[in-house]
Amino acid sequence: MKARRPNLSSVPPDATPEPLPRGCVDPASTTPLLDAARVVAAIAARHAAASDVRRRLHPEVVEALVEAGFAAHFAPTRWAGRAGAFRELTAAVAVVGEGCASAAWTASLWAYTARFAAHLPAEGQAEIWEKGPDTCVVSALAPTGDVRAVPGGWQVSGRWPYTSGVDFSDWALVRGPGVPGGDPGRFFALPRDAYDIQDTWHNVGMRATGSNTLVVEDVFVPEQRSFLVADMVSGRGSDSQARCHHVPLLAVNGLTFAAPVLGSARGALVSSARWLADKQDVHGRPVGRSPAVQAAVARAAGEIDIAEMLLDRIAAGVDDDAAVTGAHVARNGRDAALAVELSVAAVDRLFRSGGTRAQSDSHPLQRAWRDVHAAGSHVALQFDSGAGAFVDHLLSAV
Repeated sequence: MKARRPNLSSVPPDATPEPLPRGCVDPASTTPLLDAARVVAAIAARHAAASDVRRRLHPEVVEALVEAGFAAHFAPTRWAGRAGAFRELTAAVAVVGEGCASAAWTASLWAYTARFAAHLPAEGQAEIWEKGPDTCVVSALAPTGDVRAVPGGWQVSGRWPYTSGVDFSDWALVRGPGVPGGDPGRFFALPRDAYDIQDTWHNVGMRATGSNTLVVEDVFVPEQRSFLVADMVSGRGSDSQARCHHVPLLAVNGLTFAAPVLGSARGALVSSARWLADKQDVHGRPVGRSPAVQAAVARAAGEIDIAEMLLDRIAAGVDDDAAVTGAHVARNGRDAALAVELSVAAVDRLFRSGGTRAQSDSHPLQRAWRDVHAAGSHVALQFDSGAGAFVDHLLSAV
């Protein structure tokens, strides 16, 4: 996707998102990506309702995400990428999520898939980032398809559903199945003209992610466009010296999907506050003065703050130069899942406090409610799995 990209500095001042309630975001926080994310959030919010109906992001939103630097965030510096920090990305993705959860989800996956692609041999990396670091790479992580080793590479066929952002992709990484007693599984990099897209995404939430099915029919993949799944999972195998390319997958996998949920919960809090500021009950009394409503909103705001703290701790920890241990991996998985549970609970409270008006299909609160429940069902965000890994590690250390 190399369409014309907007100049973010030309976005009018009235497109800037309104500040969040104190405690949800630090207004003094500023980085190039975070500053751009605030503008992207306004653009995404403007198109969110239409994108939800169309089941894909508006092209202006896609262009803004690329211009902001999400696709380039983890791209290697040798290709003019940023090889950036997890903490900065997590904060920026959450900000975009305040305007549109699907836009934030796409931004996050583009960034993290570039991190995966850094494990390709140098020749394969050169092909992906030949035109610069803003290449939009999507990933299909389910180990499926048919892979046959042939001289010089592999022949790949298969269908990979739920490939988020695929409609606007330049390249894709698809995961092939492992062979018992043989190859443990590989990723294969495919240029856009090597795969088709089937319109199969008709879900109740996260609709604008356009997570359609990627289809490959007997495509040859040369050796330089493949790497072992185990290298990416372990954080080994990349010839980059950047910290971000050597963090084990399970230490940060939850961040990928949790940050958009956090952002959506923040956006729901803003929507709720705007509604409560003007709403009166049948007796003409301000709804926002009701003790029951105040308790619900205050608790929701607290849950969102705690979720933010948990995700920030994960990101700050993996950015640190210290080695990522099994204890970090176990705690990070638990914390990401817990942060999502808290965010979903917060949106549930706000939605119940929103009355009939919040259930209108034009109200942003109902969209946030659908989105956080859909995103929260992702396999990487299930608390039971995270709890099991955490307790197993805890008991092994006794």
